[in-house]
Amino acid sequence: MNRRHFLSASALATCGTLFTSSAFAAESGRRRPGFLRQPHFTPKAKRVIYLYMSGAPSQFESFDYKPLLAKMDGKPMPASVTAGQQLAQIQGQKLNCFGPRFKFAKHGQSGVEISDQFPQLAKVADELAVVRSLFTDQINHDPANTLLNTGSILPDRPSMGSWIDYALGADCDDLPGFVVMESVKGGQGQPLAGRYWASGVLPGVHQGVKLNSRGPLIHFSGNPAGVSKEQQLAVAAASGVLNRHAASAWGDAESTTRSQQLEMALRMQESIPKLTDFSQEPASTLDLYGCKPGDGSFASNCLMARRLVEKGCRFIQLYHRDWDHHGNLAGDFPIVANFVDRGIYALITDLKQRGLLDDTLIVWSGEFGRTPMSQGGSGRDHHMKCFSGFMAGGGIKGGTTHGASDDFGFAPAEHPHHIRDWHATILHQLGIDSDQLSIKLDGLDWKLTGVEKGKVIKDILA
Repeated sequence: MNRRHFLSASALATCGTLFTSSAFAAESGRRRPGFLRQPHFTPKAKRVIYLYMSGAPSQFESFDYKPLLAKMDGKPMPASVTAGQQLAQIQGQKLNCFGPRFKFAKHGQSGVEISDQFPQLAKVADELAVVRSLFTDQINHDPANTLLNTGSILPDRPSMGSWIDYALGADCDDLPGFVVMESVKGGQGQPLAGRYWASGVLPGVHQGVKLNSRGPLIHFSGNPAGVSKEQQLAVAAASGVLNRHAASAWGDAESTTRSQQLEMALRMQESIPKLTDFSQEPASTLDLYGCKPGDGSFASNCLMARRLVEKGCRFIQLYHRDWDHHGNLAGDFPIVANFVDRGIYALITDLKQRGLLDDTLIVWSGEFGRTPMSQGGSGRDHHMKCFSGFMAGGGIKGGTTHGASDDFGFAPAEHPHHIRDWHATILHQLGIDSDQLSIKLDGLDWKLTGVEKGKVIKDILA
């Protein structure tokens, strides 16, 4: 028996129950359990869709209207507000007040105040819990993004999606439990780093899988010409045996990850065509989102997020990259707001119509906020002291406005919440005590919420 025959035969004998065509079909679609055998307490949400507005949208043009700031537009910012405070690019410059550029109105029965740049989102105001007193520790984009996504500015920490997938697993094993998509339009797009959705020191199988927003959802999902399904399965089986041997013989955790990811890739060859088959979507749903599936738009990504939710994915993160408005805020903000507004409204509406909003937590935020002072007379600089975000669905008390900034929107005046509180609240809705979700490494308990305990924002919970 030659070497190739031996490896093929022994691999198929060892792993045949997994990789034969009939067994493969039967295996896919099962639940993939997580590290926690059961949640710490009864969860209100089963899954999360994080609408991540990368670049930091201005709270003054979205959810935090400031009448005094509007009145003092163009006048010097009182020194008592900014003295001794860290600023990013306008440090040492003349600081003038920069009033809201757009009108605000109260919406829904609850009277949630929203800018006129989000007319569609305003229709579901009673589903939103807006928090106007968030703050962070980092004033520049990359460390702030790293902190919000991982709870640390160190690059080797697991992302929140990885933590959640690790803890709870997913209700499918033919798609990743943690999926990332991105869209671009409307301003200066900040780059995204893979560490924002990396698994860090957790097993690599829990890292986020980035899907394409335009064209094929994943590349190379089909076999090349001349390679049959049986040949592919035989190679995969042989590779699985070798990877498992390496894991057993040398304790190589990455070998285990390679085996798991190879198996996932094979299952995705079966599941992705079904996921991207929109032939059964009613015309009314496509009209609701106002997009062509796979056109690269934020709305298309929202529609895909809903389909991923139905398939059992645990954590879906949709990045839109163009919120960094250092200049021409009045001109560029409407473009990017219009680009995401309909998709968010459609997603909330669609999930509610399908009975999925009650156990799907939707989260919206950027990495920090923008200054109440102007930059260059037409834009806003980075601001870490205070910004806004919202949650909806998943056990959240809709029609709620929580926390408040001071009269100039510079710092929280009521109920300040560090982003570790934001993380703790997300975990809480999934039935996870943020203080108990940890791994031991280098003598430390590593957590998403870091050393300091995150405080659940109880006032926004139903």
